[in-house]
Amino acid sequence: MPTTLANVRICRTKGLRLVAWRLVLFAAALLLNGAYVYANDAYEFRFNYREGDQYRILSTVQQNVRINGVYSHSATILNKASIEVSDVGESDARISAMYHTSEESTGHGQVYRWGEEYPTEFRRDTVGRFDISPEYFMPVVRNVPVFPEEPISPGYSWTHAGSEVHDFRRNFGLDEAFHFPIDVVYEYMGTAELDGTEFHQFSIRYNVFHQAPQKPEIRTAYPMLITGFSDQILYWDYARGRPHYYEETYTFLVHLTDGTVAQFSGEADGRVVESEPLNRQAAVDDIRNLLDELDIDESDVQEDERGVTITLENVQFAPDSAVLRDSERAKLDRLAEILKRYGEYDLLVTGHTALAGTEAGRLHLSRERADSVAEYLLELDVRERDQILTRGFGADIPVADNMTEAGRRRNRRVELTILEN
Repeated sequence: MPTTLANVRICRTKGLRLVAWRLVLFAAALLLNGAYVYANDAYEFRFNYREGDQYRILSTVQQNVRINGVYSHSATILNKASIEVSDVGESDARISAMYHTSEESTGHGQVYRWGEEYPTEFRRDTVGRFDISPEYFMPVVRNVPVFPEEPISPGYSWTHAGSEVHDFRRNFGLDEAFHFPIDVVYEYMGTAELDGTEFHQFSIRYNVFHQAPQKPEIRTAYPMLITGFSDQILYWDYARGRPHYYEETYTFLVHLTDGTVAQFSGEADGRVVESEPLNRQAAVDDIRNLLDELDIDESDVQEDERGVTITLENVQFAPDSAVLRDSERAKLDRLAEILKRYGEYDLLVTGHTALAGTEAGRLHLSRERADSVAEYLLELDVRERDQILTRGFGADIPVADNMTEAGRRRNRRVELTILEN
């Protein structure tokens, strides 16, 4: 269940689903001129916030799961967060964030399917301390990092109390966020080079041994003891005054009241990603013209709450399958020219079906077809793998009457949303 920066642990085992997204060092970080140099290589590190700053955090996790010592499965997990800074004061700022977790889609192994979303809001001061309401589930790790008040030199170590918070609603019927304390040990390691640039480097470590209070009203198994460790290296951008990158190894064991012991171990890394705000109306006008020029029929584009969405109606697959017909591949070949113009923005591919068959069958088919389109776009180098998400809605969001063939044609659609990151 670990990391301290930007990752999610999603573990599935006979109904056990453990989510732990730490977006911490990055999640409220930002900013400009966050370290001040003193004599004798001593530095004062601070979070400095700028009104209106926006950025994203991207993290990937490679995780192995064992149940009672026996290997269960491995997972690759993609985690993203969109961060906005506001109400900047002399010593703190408000951080508004939307956290999102995704796993590789089953059977494809190349695209990530849409997962969970968690909105949150908190304040964070200039040394890194949080002020956050206890009902929020994100970020998972809090008060990490917290910097010393005084300037520090390479080799300097300190400790500070932090906490972890987890969402155990689905697994164990725990309605409230599950909190436990952590004692974090820091060391300033001086400077190190990464990607040809010099950064300030910190070691961040903590062990966990937490016995949870008994919950006699809970009938199913739930955590009674959590043990483990997290070892991380943080690269701090001195010129920008913010985290640049982190890497982590971890192992956590969750002891359940029924005697089951689930072990989660793996490696993670995370980084800040920036892009210019999307001019939605200009993008809509540009894309509409290009759809006409490239003769992409039965298509439309419009602005929505997530960004700019291109709709392809009556997308043709082999009967009752997710295999794209050659005509649709040719259409996507042309569409790729448009999508590449907005390559710095993530892409959400959404599948929809007409009202036929069972609800479960429609949902499965819409997901598979969204995956198929996304896979083909990856082949066309439209995006990097971590820039595409897929989602299926079955027939839940019709745009026309399913009682007519014309309506069903419109409802059998794929939507490609250029996300406002």
